[in-house]
Amino acid sequence: MLRAQRRYFLVAVGALFAANLKAAAQTPAKIARIGYLSPHSANPMLVEAFRQGLRELGYVEGRNVLIEYRSAEGRPDRLPDLAAELVALKVDVIVSGGGTLAALAAQRASSTLPIVVVSVGDPVTSGLVTSLARPGGNVTGLSLLFPELVGKCLEQLKLAVPSIKRVAVLLQPGATLERTEADNLKGAEGAARALGVQLQIVEARGPEDLDKAFSNIISGRAHALIVLSTPVFLGERRRLAQMSATNRLPAVFSFREYVDAGGLMSYGPNLADLSRRAATYVDKILKGVKPGDLPVEQPTMFELVINLKTARDLGLTIPQSVVARADEVIQ
Repeated sequence: MLRAQRRYFLVAVGALFAANLKAAAQTPAKIARIGYLSPHSANPMLVEAFRQGLRELGYVEGRNVLIEYRSAEGRPDRLPDLAAELVALKVDVIVSGGGTLAALAAQRASSTLPIVVVSVGDPVTSGLVTSLARPGGNVTGLSLLFPELVGKCLEQLKLAVPSIKRVAVLLQPGATLERTEADNLKGAEGAARALGVQLQIVEARGPEDLDKAFSNIISGRAHALIVLSTPVFLGERRRLAQMSATNRLPAVFSFREYVDAGGLMSYGPNLADLSRRAATYVDKILKGVKPGDLPVEQPTMFELVINLKTARDLGLTIPQSVVARADEVIQ
């Protein structure tokens, strides 16, 4: 009798253990939901770089992660509503795919939902974080804070085309904070004085203003062009490269995406690398780390990219000393 009871007990325990295993196997793993907010049409290369970063960390779309994409299509006024949509979807984290305005819209939509910024100018001055080392709130990520960048771009342009004496600076008013815009112009003016170059400031508030902007550049007799990159300008990079070539203006940009689109040269951080690194922040947050405890990173590596095909089309011969220093040369 005792032996039969013992056998019954063991069978019952085994059945219960097997049932628990079966239930565990049938319980779906939690799928993380990421909101991706872009101020312009999402750049496929940058989005893919972010997705690659996720894959390297073991995330597979549709299996253990879903990404909800929202794009303002170059209309900043749409950003608040799109950010609110992502909050309403109860995503686990929002990735701001570029620019300070998108990051601010996400922060205003929620003060608690974790937000990872990919590229903002000055997250401290804009109020996104308390400090770079200790963000303190619900925002962290990667900053493009480098006030000397515009001046460095101008230096590279002068080295590549020593004959230039007057350079147009194309900017989009309101795309960045007033202080950031002022710092950029101050950096350009300082470099211009040191290089013996005159600057012509030209504004374009949106794509519809670019024709007029280039007309002003030509009438102002500029010899070359520097573009202060914004999400809108990045979205118009092919058009900007084409318009520069049509008007025979050597142009320098902050990001290589413009050069890939036909621009002459760029000097600045690699946006694809920043997008890939943003996945690391997302991974840590999904694993329980608070965004306020993750320091905001700044770019530490800058690349010089030159498009020699564009140089030939413009009738330019880039000095070999400049070509030799380039991180990449497009033939």
